[in-house]
Amino acid sequence: MAANGAECEQPQKRQNPKDKQNGSSTDSSLRERKQLDREERLSLVLWKRPFTTLQYFCIETLITLKEWTWKLWQRRGVVFLTVVLFSLFSVAYSVEGEHQEYVQYLEKKFLWCAYWVGLGILSSVGLGTGLHTFLLYLGPHIASVTLAAYECGSVSFPEPPYPAQIVCPEEEVLQESISLWTIMSKVRLEACMWGAGTAIGELPPYFMARAARLSGADPDDEDYEEFEEMLEQAQSAQDFATRAKLAVQNMVQKVGFFGILACASIPNPLFDLAGITCGHFLIPFWTFFGATLIGKAIIKMHIQKLFVIITFSKHIVEQMVSLIGIIPGIGASLQKPFREYLEAQRAKLHNPAGDGAPAGESWLSWVFEKVVLVMVFYFILSIINSMAQSYAKRLQQKKYSEEKTK
Repeated sequence: MAANGAECEQPQKRQNPKDKQNGSSTDSSLRERKQLDREERLSLVLWKRPFTTLQYFCIETLITLKEWTWKLWQRRGVVFLTVVLFSLFSVAYSVEGEHQEYVQYLEKKFLWCAYWVGLGILSSVGLGTGLHTFLLYLGPHIASVTLAAYECGSVSFPEPPYPAQIVCPEEEVLQESISLWTIMSKVRLEACMWGAGTAIGELPPYFMARAARLSGADPDDEDYEEFEEMLEQAQSAQDFATRAKLAVQNMVQKVGFFGILACASIPNPLFDLAGITCGHFLIPFWTFFGATLIGKAIIKMHIQKLFVIITFSKHIVEQMVSLIGIIPGIGASLQKPFREYLEAQRAKLHNPAGDGAPAGESWLSWVFEKVVLVMVFYFILSIINSMAQSYAKRLQQKKYSEEKTK
């Protein structure tokens, strides 16, 4: 019986290499087909296929709204509690009384924090191309506060108009000793809120990878697919980018909390991979989010603040403007608008609007405003393209599922 069993097993063993070859050829053909589908999706952009892109964008928007509505309905208890709290706050806001002073203070702080948290989320959530809100909003704000602090000799700017507009105190105040710590303390709230927003924006890759691992379903995200392919080809990785990604993945997987903290505490374009790694290996939520929040909102944010404050401190700015004049040929012509811009900013600090402030606009501020508009416009275009490509992926996945059922 044992001999017969061995004889029966021998043909099956001989067929295994062929089965493996058939499986590998099927996998390679499927991988090639997915690559072609991915290239087809990436070609779906407004400047190549405008009508199809807009059509797919509108459909994907309706589908997303429907999904969000259904999720809110499933959590209707939380939604009801939120509506009740909002109604109570509205009543307290509208009724006159001594509490209005505290209500207005809370409203001001809440809107200020929500503004910077929202900008932080837009910077890292991966929506479209991402909006570089540190370069466009937080960095210039810190730079303005730094220049004003050295010019006014104080950070006690009158509120209002601060933070909408920075003006030196009108009354004679005792000149403060302006230090890095003084300026960092002035902008700490908005900087930390922005950092917290970037930490919240890192959650979608984590939840996506965690859900895919727990459900065992095929990943519905290209970054996650690339992550799985990278794990499969870890031994044969040669290029620098892949080795850097593997280094981040190994650090997060082996070191845990402190590995995540190290990756989050420095400017790291590969941090999305850390979120996917944590979700894939089922690292607890609070371990991931706690390390990310501490790293981005506290450690990294103080490093970035320190860099901007040092760069825009009074003597550094004067040295940079002087160095511009050394450039042969065009130095003097470039130096003049920078000096005029700085003088105009100093004049605005001492002359509130309507009090004889100098009129006119520097071409530097005009260029910066146009750059901001162009980047915001491109960000909106990238969102439209991304959502249209998401709907195209839905159609392709539907086609795959129909082929499997046949």
